[in-house]
Amino acid sequence: MFVTPAYAAAPGGSAITTLVQWGPIILMAAVFYFLLVLPQQKQQKKLKAQISALKRGDKVVTAGGIVGTVKKAADGASEIEVEIAPNVVVSVVRSTVTGVVGAKS
Repeated sequence: MFVTPAYAAAPGGSAITTLVQWGPIILMAAVFYFLLVLPQQKQQKKLKAQISALKRGDKVVTAGGIVGTVKKAADGASEIEVEIAPNVVVSVVRSTVTGVVGAKS
C-alpha cells in the first residue's frame, strides 16, 4: 500500500537490463584499450627492438636527457659506450636509452 511501483520491482532483472547498465562501462574500457594501451604497447615493442639493434654510429637519447653517438655496442652487453662530446666517451646502461634519434645507414 505504501510501496511505489518503482521499488516493487524484483532486484534481479533481465539480461537486457544488465547489458544496458554495464554496456557503457564496457564500451569505455574497450575504447580506452584501443586508444591508449595498444599504441603504447606497440611503441614499447618498437623501442625495445631499436635498443637491442644499436650499433656504432647511432645517435641516442638517454633517460637523463644526454644525447650522444654510440661508439661501442656489443650484442648482449648491458652497457654501451656513448660519445657525448668530442673525445668524451661515457659508459651507459643500455636500458636507460629512451630513444634512437638517428641511425647510421
